[in-house]
Amino acid sequence: MTQTTTPARPKRAAKPNGQWKIDGPTPLNANEEMKAADNGLNVRQRIEEIYSKQGFDSIDPEDLHGRFRWWGLYTQRAQGIPGGKTATLTPEELEDRYFMLRVRIDGGALTTEQLRVVGQISTDFARDTADLTDRQNIQLHWIDVVDVPEIWQRLEAVGLHTTEACGDVPRVILGSPVAGISKDEIIDPSPVIAEISRRYIGKPEFANLPRKFKTAITGHPSQDVVHEINDIALIGTVHPELGPGYDLWVGGGLSANPRLGERLGAFVTEEQAPDVWEGVVSIFRDYGFRRLRNRARLKFLLAEWGTEKMRQVLQDEYLGYELPDGPVPEQPTEAGDHSGVNEQKDGKFYIGLTAPAGRVSGTALTGLADLVEAHGSTRLRTTPHQKIIALDIAEDQVKDFVGSARALGLEAYPSLFKRSAIACTGIEFCKLAIVDTKDTMIDAVAKIEERLADHEGKLPRQLSLHVNGCPNSCARIQTADLGFKGQLITNEQGEQVSGFQVHLGGTLAGFENGEAALGRTVRGLKVAADELPEYVERVVKNYSASATEGESFAAWAHRAEEDELK
Repeated sequence: MTQTTTPARPKRAAKPNGQWKIDGPTPLNANEEMKAADNGLNVRQRIEEIYSKQGFDSIDPEDLHGRFRWWGLYTQRAQGIPGGKTATLTPEELEDRYFMLRVRIDGGALTTEQLRVVGQISTDFARDTADLTDRQNIQLHWIDVVDVPEIWQRLEAVGLHTTEACGDVPRVILGSPVAGISKDEIIDPSPVIAEISRRYIGKPEFANLPRKFKTAITGHPSQDVVHEINDIALIGTVHPELGPGYDLWVGGGLSANPRLGERLGAFVTEEQAPDVWEGVVSIFRDYGFRRLRNRARLKFLLAEWGTEKMRQVLQDEYLGYELPDGPVPEQPTEAGDHSGVNEQKDGKFYIGLTAPAGRVSGTALTGLADLVEAHGSTRLRTTPHQKIIALDIAEDQVKDFVGSARALGLEAYPSLFKRSAIACTGIEFCKLAIVDTKDTMIDAVAKIEERLADHEGKLPRQLSLHVNGCPNSCARIQTADLGFKGQLITNEQGEQVSGFQVHLGGTLAGFENGEAALGRTVRGLKVAADELPEYVERVVKNYSASATEGESFAAWAHRAEEDELK
C-alpha cells in the first residue's frame, strides 16, 4: 500500500504590527492615517480661528473624533441614551454638541489662584460641573466649542493648560501629592516632573504615539502614585553608593487586558530621569504596535520583549550608556492617599480632603480656594485617589479649616467607605459607559454604612471600593478590594438592568497587602446596581467571620471559597 503525505502548508506571513523602526511609518488603520495626515496639536489653530467662530456644525469629523483630544476635549454623551445603546449606536449618534474638558495638572500642583480660575470657568461655562479624577486632573462638562478659546486664555494666564490631556500622547504626569513637604520623603520629584513637562509636553515629536502613555513619579515611601499601572514609573529609592534616586518600572496598564508594570532593575538619578523618560517614550513611539488599537499600549511590547530586552534597547539605542542596577524600593508602611491631617516637615500641616466619588463643583472649588487663603496658604494638590489636599495650614488653624471644608462637602475625616470610593464619569457624560457610576456610588456608600453601622469594630482597616461604567477601568477596578465593572445583566424577572461584574482582592503597593495583584473574579458573580449595598454588606461580613488575625481583605478574598464571595 502506497502512503501519500499531504504537503505542509506554507506558514502564513505574519502581518506587520506597524512598528515604525521595523515596518516603516505607513499607516495601517484609519486612526494612524488621521495622525499621519496632520499632527493633533495643529487642531488648536482651527478651534481658535474657525470652529469657535462658526460653531459645532463647522467642525471637521476627523478633528472632532480625533485631534480634539490632543487639547483635552471629548464630545460628551447625549443625555437620556440608555446603556443598552452604547454598543449599537455610532459615536455620532451617542454624542452631544458639548464637550468634556480635561484640565491637565502635572504632579497635581495647584495654587489658590489657579483653583479659583478653574472654579470660575466651571460656573461660567460648565454648568457648575467639576470632577476630581484619579489622574490628578480636573474635568469639566457642558463645554461649548465657542467658549474654548476664552477658557484656554483664562487657564494659561495662571499657568494651567489642557495640552495633551487626552489623545495618543504623553498624558498628565502623576506625582506625589506631598512632594517637597513630607517629613519622610526619599526624594522630591518636583524638579523631574517640571523638566519632563518643559522639554517634552506639547512637542510634535512625541505627539504621535501608538496610544496614550502614562507616567507616575514619586519619592514618597508610601508609593502614592499607583505606579504599577503606568507605562513608566519612577519610584524613590536609595542606592547604597549613589544615594537617593529612582527605581524604573515600565509596562503597566489596566483596561480589558490588565497587566502590572515590571521593574527593569535599573537605578536612575535625578539628573538622568528626564532622559530616561524620553528613552522609554521613544521606544514606545518607534517600536509600539500600531496596527491594532487594542494591542497598542506599551504593556504588549513588554510582554513580547521582556524586561531584559527592554532595558538593553533603552540603554543601547536611546541613552548611549548603561544604568546601574538598583535596590528594590522598601515596602510601604502607610497608606498613600494622604487623607486627613498630617504634619509637614516644616511643622505646618497638610489636610487631605475627600469629595463624594470625586464629584465637586465650580462653586465648591472657588470656595475652597477662598478657604485655603483665609487660613494663610496658597497651595493645594490633587491626588491619584480623587482627593484634594490643602498645604501649609498652621496648627492653630487646622480645626477651623476642617470644619469649614466640611461645609463645602469636602471631608478631612471620611468614613472607611467614603475614603476609598472611586468612580469614573459613567453614563452621565461618557459615550463608552453602560451604567451610572457617580450617583450609584454615592447612594451605595450611604446604604452600606447604614447596613454596617453595628459592625464598626469588625471592618478591615483599609477597604477600597471602585465602580467603573464600562470595561476600560478608568476607576481601576482590577486593583480594588471591591471592584465593580459596569454591564447590563438579566435579573430574576428576566429583565435587563444595570449591574456589575465583581472583581475582588485587587491591590497596588500597600502597607497591608504586600505586592500588587489583580483582583479575582468568580464565574457568574454579577450584582445588580440596586443590590450593590446588600452584596457589599454580605461579603464584608463573610470576611469578618472567617479572616485570620490581621489578614487584609485582599488576602482573604484570594483564598476564600467561592460561596463566601457571592
